[in-house]
Amino acid sequence: MSPKLLVTGGFVKTAMLEEEWYEDVDDPDALIRQVKNGGIKADLLSFWQRFPHTKPRFSYRMEWDSIAVLRIESYRQWFEKQIDTNARRGIKKAISKGVEVRMCEFNDDFVRGMTTIFNETPVRQGRRFWHYGKNFETVKKEFARYLFREELIGAYYKGELVGFVMLCKAGPYALPGQILSMVKHRDKSINNALLARAIQLCEERHIPYLVYYLWGRGSLSEFKRRNGFQETKVPRYYVPLTIKGSLALRCNLHRGVEGIFPARLIDAMKDVRSKLSYLWYGSRAAA
Repeated sequence: MSPKLLVTGGFVKTAMLEEEWYEDVDDPDALIRQVKNGGIKADLLSFWQRFPHTKPRFSYRMEWDSIAVLRIESYRQWFEKQIDTNARRGIKKAISKGVEVRMCEFNDDFVRGMTTIFNETPVRQGRRFWHYGKNFETVKKEFARYLFREELIGAYYKGELVGFVMLCKAGPYALPGQILSMVKHRDKSINNALLARAIQLCEERHIPYLVYYLWGRGSLSEFKRRNGFQETKVPRYYVPLTIKGSLALRCNLHRGVEGIFPARLIDAMKDVRSKLSYLWYGSRAAA
């Protein structure tokens, strides 16, 4: 079965695997033929080598993507040697505050708890939260699709679901498909407790790596660093499909604003976007 593709971008459209975190590209030529013969309107094809394959294998235009990788030997090793004092303190704080973390089933009670968390605030990490405003039926339908590869961990405070993580199995590693907690309970370090249980689960399932998506910048990348994740480079390839795609590669336009502007300016732009998001979506939610 051919992998599913999606097309992103505005002026320069890029085709890529819909589930590239879960699928390997062993035959790029076959993928290129699929795009060209499938009527997919794209200027570029982009694919990468999934971790742990970090040594370039193909001769196409290549750049490096940074992902956050945690090597898991044991929970004890992680807790005592790999995380910093703040992360360790956060786990202990969650316990002392009465947060209970346990494995869960995807039932109606869990979905109702998810929906409440999603609709707590319209803005997360400085941008509009894409699950805000969804009702019970929508959440249940959307998140039931990938249960075949997920295990659910819930954090409870006084019987209420206040946070959860969906741990996704992706072959040589696991992914925290969702790790989210209530803003009003941020003083309880719920995400630290959820991550700790995810590490324990990886050890139990003999999964050697936890990959927390792209490395990034800002508060989320700092959370990753404090919890033992390391920035790891993996090869990403670009194949031009049109003349526009070839020009985009030559002019470094294939990565959008990140390929044009310096990191400091991008951070400043994101900070402005964050403030505007809180003003705009926050005021609409309160109305």
